[in-house]
Amino acid sequence: METILRAWHSEDAETLAQYANNPNVAKNLTDIFPSPYSLEDAKAFIKKTGTHQPQQIFAIATEQEAIGAIGLHPQQDIFRKNAELGYWLAEPFWGKGIMSKAVMEMVRYGFSAFDIDRIFAKPFGSNIGSQKVLEKSGFLLEARFEKTIIKLGEYQDELVYAIRKKNLKNL
Repeated sequence: METILRAWHSEDAETLAQYANNPNVAKNLTDIFPSPYSLEDAKAFIKKTGTHQPQQIFAIATEQEAIGAIGLHPQQDIFRKNAELGYWLAEPFWGKGIMSKAVMEMVRYGFSAFDIDRIFAKPFGSNIGSQKVLEKSGFLLEARFEKTIIKLGEYQDELVYAIRKKNLKNL
């Protein structure tokens, strides 16, 4: 399935709300991600995505619709040479290689658009799919912190995966 990264559009709101309103998606994200996810949440998110220059948050889209989101969040102060990668994909599209492709595209974009040397992601220890996506995309596991996350009333491990600009030529 052919997908692209593109800017979010106001007409994506209904599909965004439909796909994001899924407990199987929300269980792998921070509690900032609304669950349940409403049309109003979708509209507010889309509005927020247009406020960054250079662009930080993209839709993962087919020709027909947006099916997920991916974003880079540059850090500040002593962490200013780093950016955190975050993403999610609609459940019907899991296991098709879409997210690995999106992550690799976002990494290339991030290192060219921002003055950073490292991109990191912090999947939950229980999110094996996300760990595989990161490993397939050239990220290395830098750390595992045992039982530091509380999600849905259960403690989980926090993993830190990263890729460095100097290693990009190997991809």
